[in-house]
Amino acid sequence: MFAVRIHGRGGQGVVTAAELLSVAAFTEGRHAQAFPSFGSERTGAPVVAFCRIDTRPIRTREPIAIADCVIVQDPTLLRHVDVLAGLRPAGSVLVNWAGPVDQLELPPGAVAVAATQLALRHVGRPVPNAALLGGFAALTGQVRLESVLDAIRGRFPASLAAANVAAAQEAYDLVRAECEERQDA
Repeated sequence: MFAVRIHGRGGQGVVTAAELLSVAAFTEGRHAQAFPSFGSERTGAPVVAFCRIDTRPIRTREPIAIADCVIVQDPTLLRHVDVLAGLRPAGSVLVNWAGPVDQLELPPGAVAVAATQLALRHVGRPVPNAALLGGFAALTGQVRLESVLDAIRGRFPASLAAANVAAAQEAYDLVRAECEERQDA
């Protein structure tokens, strides 16, 4: 089973990201589960959502304590929430960050993508979830990019879907290039 934890703030599409990821996995013939956990339901409050992907039915329903991948939609949470708690030693970290990833206190191999900037440019709103899912596809290979794009197209009206697809595609390309560059180094 591949376990993903997504950290962000209310209004950033954290819950939607987990749902889209589960739909992408489901369209590939796998079992998937997505659900949120949040306290006060207000814009800006910390939110965490979970997604499990497996080839077999998923019976567990508790929050993900041990994660294979952590996605951080809001880098300010790095100072306030232990987003890396329970990350497997070989786990992946994808953070929404416009600067060099070494400016953050993250484990080696963490990848940053400027998802908010991509969302602003393509969607016109600072909602980084679709871009980060494109980055997730490139970083982990757990779902194909086309499955992520299909999930986005199925969730949003055509014009909004096209804008989010463009953000996800660009993030995928950026993260893929970063991963290839690291392999060549």
